[in-house]
Amino acid sequence: MDLLTAGVNLNFTAGAWLLAINGAVILTYAVSSLLAWRRLRQFNGPFSASFSHYWLARASYSGRMGEEWAAADAKYGGTRTGGSGSTVRIGPNELLTSDPSVIWRTSAARSRYARSTWYKMVGVDPYHDSMFSTLDTATHDRLKAQTAPGYTGRDHPTLEAEVDRIVAMMVDRIRSKYAVAGAKSTGGAGAEEKKPLLDLATMAQYFTLDSISKIAFGEEFGLIREERDIHGHMEIVNEIAAPVVTIAVVPILRAVMGSKLVLKLMGPKPEDKRGVGRMLKIGMDVVAKRFGPDAKEQDDMLGSFIRHGLTQRECQTEALIQILAGSDTTATTIRATMLYLMCTPRAYHALQAEIDEGIRTNRISSPVTNAEANELPYLQAVILEGLRIHPPFTGLPFKVVAPGGDTIDGKPVPAGTLIAPNFWATGRLPAVFGADADIFRPERWLEQADAEKRAEMRRVAELVFGYGRWGCAGKMIAFLELNKVFVELLRRFDFQLANPARPWKSANYNLFLQSDMWVAVSLRDVETV
Repeated sequence: MDLLTAGVNLNFTAGAWLLAINGAVILTYAVSSLLAWRRLRQFNGPFSASFSHYWLARASYSGRMGEEWAAADAKYGGTRTGGSGSTVRIGPNELLTSDPSVIWRTSAARSRYARSTWYKMVGVDPYHDSMFSTLDTATHDRLKAQTAPGYTGRDHPTLEAEVDRIVAMMVDRIRSKYAVAGAKSTGGAGAEEKKPLLDLATMAQYFTLDSISKIAFGEEFGLIREERDIHGHMEIVNEIAAPVVTIAVVPILRAVMGSKLVLKLMGPKPEDKRGVGRMLKIGMDVVAKRFGPDAKEQDDMLGSFIRHGLTQRECQTEALIQILAGSDTTATTIRATMLYLMCTPRAYHALQAEIDEGIRTNRISSPVTNAEANELPYLQAVILEGLRIHPPFTGLPFKVVAPGGDTIDGKPVPAGTLIAPNFWATGRLPAVFGADADIFRPERWLEQADAEKRAEMRRVAELVFGYGRWGCAGKMIAFLELNKVFVELLRRFDFQLANPARPWKSANYNLFLQSDMWVAVSLRDVETV
């Protein structure tokens, strides 16, 4: 029997069909939203985050990532009152934690947590995994073992001397172009000498890029010498940062933009004149020379990687990560620490006094050695204080809860849930750093008499470098550069912010994009430099 002849009327009007479709869509969305809400309903967070990624995408695109994460932690997790860290909901399937014990557990060597696809999206090279972007634990561990001799300096005996050379280049550039004579040495005439202001933010980036290129590839890029972004690295990062970090936190966008079809049609190519493609070309060119027919073995990081079995393709991806992670993060720590020092005269002068006394008593060479710097307690306190109060990385390296689930803060967490560390909040935990954790005060590291408590403070401050098997391979190099740069700058120069009301331009998209940190520089009137 025909349905129509049976009296069943299927001749709905267009309006009726539209109403039915809309109703089905709304019902489907309502059901999916309810299911999403139920999954992690035991954790507090922004209301919209319980059923959509809007809040997470907006916060990521805002340019204030670290501050957004800290505000969510304070509002929904109660860290400001509890003091020991908390876990909040920031998406339908995403949690953010400032609890160090949770972060240590998710990253421990024997942890059952795995990396999420977030790592793929921020791995720079979308066609080949690096140690940073691979989701395969065995591949990560192999690459880390093969690259360790290069990163630690075991295969690179001149590593420290090469950093010294780049520091000296920066000091010479500042002295010759930007530093006016001190008032004492000119009989009070220093104020009449005209020299340009120094953009300390940009100079810090030139220093770290030249340092990592010299350490890694045997020859610096030459940014300090020419005072320009020779390969366009800074321009590229400024261009891609906001869209990349936003895509990375939304699962559907990660899946679409990382798909083979999209990469084939729209993916970056080495022939591109800008963006990620241009960055890929930089890595290819640097590495290709070392695999050419006339290539000679060299005692730098890349040479170590080659000797320990990395392929040309693997070296290319590792080179890109070195350039990105090895320069932006350390540059941010230099900028932020110098800013806090200039805004805290007590700390600024205390550090200079320690440096001057070290020089006077022959405990500081010229240039300062890494071993000597490690014996300067106030310097070490300043470095750790800068790292904790302004962590150079605020991204969301999500780990995946293993089958069987977990329990956090006494609450069940289903398998497959993503959880990320809140670095901005962990560095300001009152239970770890004291009631004044929001204040830059290096003395807190010297006043703590309990060695176990000091060790805990350091472990928490250094969480920004990762932990356990996922810890940053370049951590030693970062501390080497920091140990040297503050001593060599402050032993010779005084720095003054040109505009304390607006000390810099700063935007935060995983990393920090900072510029226009204009300072006046003068030569110090001391005999001990």
